[in-house]
Amino acid sequence: MKRSLNIILGLAFAMLAHDFAYSQTQLNGAGATFPYPIYSKWFDVYSKEHRINFNYAAIGSGGGIKQVTEGTVDFGASDAFLNEDQMKEIYEKQHSHILHFPTVMGAVVLTYNLPGVGNDLKMTPEVLADIYLGKITYWNDAKITGINPDRKLPDLPILVAHRSDGSGTTNIFTNYLCKVSPEWKEKVGQGTSVSWPVGLGGKGNDGVTGVVKQSEGGFGYVEIAYAIQNHMPYCLLRNEAGKFVGPTLEALSAAAAGAAANMPKDLRVMITNSPGVKAYPICGFTWLLIYQHPKDKKKGKEIVDFLHWAFTKGQDYCNELYYGKLPKQVQQLDLKQISKIELK
Repeated sequence: MKRSLNIILGLAFAMLAHDFAYSQTQLNGAGATFPYPIYSKWFDVYSKEHRINFNYAAIGSGGGIKQVTEGTVDFGASDAFLNEDQMKEIYEKQHSHILHFPTVMGAVVLTYNLPGVGNDLKMTPEVLADIYLGKITYWNDAKITGINPDRKLPDLPILVAHRSDGSGTTNIFTNYLCKVSPEWKEKVGQGTSVSWPVGLGGKGNDGVTGVVKQSEGGFGYVEIAYAIQNHMPYCLLRNEAGKFVGPTLEALSAAAAGAAANMPKDLRVMITNSPGVKAYPICGFTWLLIYQHPKDKKKGKEIVDFLHWAFTKGQDYCNELYYGKLPKQVQQLDLKQISKIELK
């Protein structure tokens, strides 16, 4: 009798669990790998507090923009804001404008694989551009040793790594290079994808991290969390004010200070090469791309609730994952913009 009761109770609990899981709304998203560590944390915490499942594919900003354009996801994510042509195409296909919501700030760091050299190798904008232009090809080049006289750099080829997919991290990086190198701006330019003069491609931030980590002499740009999680060194970079700075939270805040004071109404702005003495040069906002007129109003309401959480409680998780919290002024602009999402 007792065994039969246990079986019945077990079946009842299984049915309840199935019904609970079935009743949960699933929000599908795709895009940037740059904010994936913080988004993964947010989705995990939020789903435990609310009856919501998140299915997020970290396929790169280019992929996220494509899926938002085709209407195959409920939201997108990108470190590159949409241009007017992209906005127009989405409206024509989905009959909805796209709202940009900056979520956190992140730093793009220059990581390298040079055993015995140590952390905090110094890098200048000019040397960085010349490496990616293929003009500096060895680690013991005089231009690198000249700014690192205390380091013994090897006679080793520089294996340049870059993204192979459409990438907002690439957009931030190339936006910076265009600001500091007229030659880069003329020959290569800015974008989520560019025609790289040299180097080996890796898919996603994790792919570039892998290329550098597996290749002695490797050098590449990645979101800082990927370098830290893989115990990889990264450079100090000379900023606009002439100071060598690292990607500290203070340096991120300094870079965002000017942008926060002059934020455009649509919240689309780049903050690379900010003029502050303490500012880290290669950092940026990352955005969630949200349909102003969601087709599924129930999912739209769930997205609205999540956005409120992300711009308030969610910010508390930023620092532990090496992201900068949004300046208070930007948080308020985000919260105000949520009201533009049409749910009727």
